Amino acid sequence: MDKKDIYEHLAKIYLDASSNKKKKRIDPRILKSLTLALAAVIFFSLTGLVVNLNKKPPQNSQIALFLHPEIAKINFNFQPAKKEVYTITLNSLNLSHYKSLAFNVKKNNPRDIVSLRVEFTNIFKEKSYVYVKDIPSKWGEYIIRFNSFEGITDWSEMKELSFAVEEWNAREDKDVVYLENIRVLR
Repeated sequence: MDKKDIYEHLAKIYLDASSNKKKKRIDPRILKSLTLALAAVIFFSLTGLVVNLNKKPPQNSQIALFLHPEIAKINFNFQPAKKEVYTITLNSLNLSHYKSLAFNVKKNNPRDIVSLRVEFTNIFKEKSYVYVKDIPSKWGEYIIRFNSFEGITDWSEMKELSFAVEEWNAREDKDVVYLENIRVLR
């Protein structure tokens, strides 16, 4: 036997041995279980997706534009002054797509009776105001619809929003009114 015969014989043995190797097979019961589990995951994922697509947002969810998210303070002392005002400049902000003004408010002195004047002004010098009566001593949320501000006919270019405490609308001469989360809602 020469070298060539030896190489051919070894190659034949190697090739026959590698083709005769059994391929590892997964137990059919395990394969069936895995297939069912995968099908269940896909089914419930798609069902959840369809349910979420058809789900309506909660009724109390609204789109809001925050005009002043921090706490604002109206510290009034009516000895020389007759009113104290906190004003937010709106820089010709277009509010025509919004429907109401919302804010949280509270007063410092629980014995005081205070009303708050809320006033919008647009660039055409149209002004309109609404009074919020009996400000609470704990945070309370107020939502005022824009149609309550009857003097404003064009909401597309708003100049400012003011909150005022006037001497004739407060029992005490000194107190503090806090405002926060001043926003407009769609």
